[in-house]
Amino acid sequence: MQLALFDFDHTITVCDTYSRFLRRVATPEQRAQAWWRIGPWLLAYRLKLISAERIRRRVTAQVFTGRHAGEITQMARDYAREQLPDLVRPEMLEQIQWHKAQGHTVVVVSGSLDLYLQHWCDALGLQMICNTLEVQDNRLTGRYANDDCGPRKVARIRKLFDLSRYQRIHAYGDSREDKPMLALAHERWYRGKPLS
Repeated sequence: MQLALFDFDHTITVCDTYSRFLRRVATPEQRAQAWWRIGPWLLAYRLKLISAERIRRRVTAQVFTGRHAGEITQMARDYAREQLPDLVRPEMLEQIQWHKAQGHTVVVVSGSLDLYLQHWCDALGLQMICNTLEVQDNRLTGRYANDDCGPRKVARIRKLFDLSRYQRIHAYGDSREDKPMLALAHERWYRGKPLS
């Protein structure tokens, strides 16, 4: 038995799909306020003054608080169908297909949202570990149903999989958040290059 763990944004894809989804679902009013409410946080993130977890939590609250869950779910389905295929790196899709052909368990482990990742993963027959938005009375609260998966990838992996059962573990990532996940693996790739 072998396990293949793939980060999604910037690893399987050529860009950050979560920020693109946020821009797609943001209301005109939210877009107008984005620079003042989120701009300074984005700058701090780019300067490495705050973590990816903090910026994700901030923009998630800004865009999703109070939104109708059904409306956002439909927008996520459309996004998965219309946008995601063009954002996937062909070589990573081939790598995923190779692992599947070998009979390996393939899991996407991401700080992105299940709302659109579920559709993409289901179409390819992949398992998934990612963020889920909290819903109350058919409205999104702007919070995650569980803690942000991004910095907790290893804990989520260990919760779902008995790693001692796998003869080999493969991991693919591109960011600081992925490094603990890569450390679990016998064979690891960082930004497309194998690590020794």
